[in-house]
Amino acid sequence: MTPKYDAIVVGGGHNGLVAAAYLAKAGRKVLVLERRHVLGGAAVSEELYPGFTFSVCSYVVSLFRPHIVRELELTKHGYQIIPLETSFTPLPNGDSLCRWPDSAKTRREIARFSLKDAEIYPEFGLAMSQMAKFVKNIIDHPAPDLISPRLKDLLQLLRLGRHFKSAGSDFLQLHNQLLTMSAVDFLDQWFESDVLKAPMAVSGIIGTYLGVRSPGTAYVLLHHYMGEIDGTFRAWGFSKGGTGAVSLAIAKAARSFGAEIRTEAPVTEFLIKNNRIRGVVLESGEEIYAHHVLSNMDPHRTFLKMIDPKILPPEFKSQIESYKLRGSSGKVNLALDRLPQFISRPHEIEPLRGDIAIAPSIDYLEKAYDEAKYGHYSKRPYLNVVIPSLSDPSVAPPGKHVMSIFVQYAPYHLKEGAHTWPQHRDAFGDTVIETLEEYCPGLKESILYRQVLTPWDLEQEFGLTEGNIFHGELSLEQLLFLRPAAGWAKYRTPIPGLWLCGSGAHPGGGIMGAPGELAAKTLLQSGEI
Repeated sequence: MTPKYDAIVVGGGHNGLVAAAYLAKAGRKVLVLERRHVLGGAAVSEELYPGFTFSVCSYVVSLFRPHIVRELELTKHGYQIIPLETSFTPLPNGDSLCRWPDSAKTRREIARFSLKDAEIYPEFGLAMSQMAKFVKNIIDHPAPDLISPRLKDLLQLLRLGRHFKSAGSDFLQLHNQLLTMSAVDFLDQWFESDVLKAPMAVSGIIGTYLGVRSPGTAYVLLHHYMGEIDGTFRAWGFSKGGTGAVSLAIAKAARSFGAEIRTEAPVTEFLIKNNRIRGVVLESGEEIYAHHVLSNMDPHRTFLKMIDPKILPPEFKSQIESYKLRGSSGKVNLALDRLPQFISRPHEIEPLRGDIAIAPSIDYLEKAYDEAKYGHYSKRPYLNVVIPSLSDPSVAPPGKHVMSIFVQYAPYHLKEGAHTWPQHRDAFGDTVIETLEEYCPGLKESILYRQVLTPWDLEQEFGLTEGNIFHGELSLEQLLFLRPAAGWAKYRTPIPGLWLCGSGAHPGGGIMGAPGELAAKTLLQSGEI
């Protein structure tokens, strides 16, 4: 059983590719194995209808770490982000709110609903940007181990403590509120208009099985404020060519450093001998050996499906079994024969170049969550809609458009059982279209092709256990030194040679690249490879 590779990365999603690129850049012999026919995992582009390229799952880019772009020279491999600058919220009464890149124009818009909110809005943005800069120090480094800290962890904690102390009492109060409050309660301290608060609050529920009034969602709101493009915080964008172009750029970088990448190579088992990783077994029966294996799969799949859980330490196994996934999101992708027309902004194109939020009120959002709590998909869900073809004509034929619709809530655990999702898929898709049709009549007639992804589909097709888009909820008990388990937040696992490099590791989900980067750098710094 002579190892053929220094490291095998299981899963060709963007984090796995980032890990492979860093290891290969350091001169290590690396193999990436991806089960599907295309690279990218959930950050993937596919032409599912002739001439139309869909960002099938993840659809916008923001959290991807700028230093990774520089260190892996991704721009020369095709990485290109088109800024997403507007946020448009149509209302049932025909009115709407649009937040623009022009701050003065945004303030005039908000002032139609609240003069007070218009004045405080820039101050709120500044406060959140400052908080995001602080959190950047946390997400760009491994989480300190508070269970059995070493000197390096203590020094990191000391640096964070000094940062806290120098930030002042207002900063500390804001930080504590973000960690403990609901998104709505937090926003209530700043704003009075429901029209403004509702589309802002939804950042706190993305990918979580919680409502906008649930404690802890204020932090998830901050997580989505950490977007950074070209040094600009709170910036989001489209990847030219679709989200999969991000993954392909990383793959090209990895190959340029010498990494080997194979698609249609599903791994069914990790090879373990004498309690140490030795390699992997493919579905074909082929065994491939390596000194180290980095899993880009979620913690449940990694530890409870790919190895015999009985060999895990009981306490660790218990923590992994308790690790919450609870997928609650779905996705609908459309190929359209014309640009949709919204009642509130007929014949206007600029508001449609950014994101469109169907979030008319706090009560609307909370009602959507109420239905999900009892095992039903929301009859009037929160929708986040983008039309990337307006900014990137390469993804659709001339005059045609791609529409990407993120849906909350679609609970994995339906009342009738998760296995019944295929029976509900079409009705779920119809609900999404009917909801959107209320704001842009004629949408249904313009659909050339429709793809509906339920949480069950995300699990079956993309390997996301329970359809969780972040490899596990971003709740407080599953962050920092607790992700994925207390004492195991530094990418190592109880199986020597087996490492975790996906979104189930610190600092979490989104197209970020940080878990893959930090896992690779931690392995390299260990001197074990």
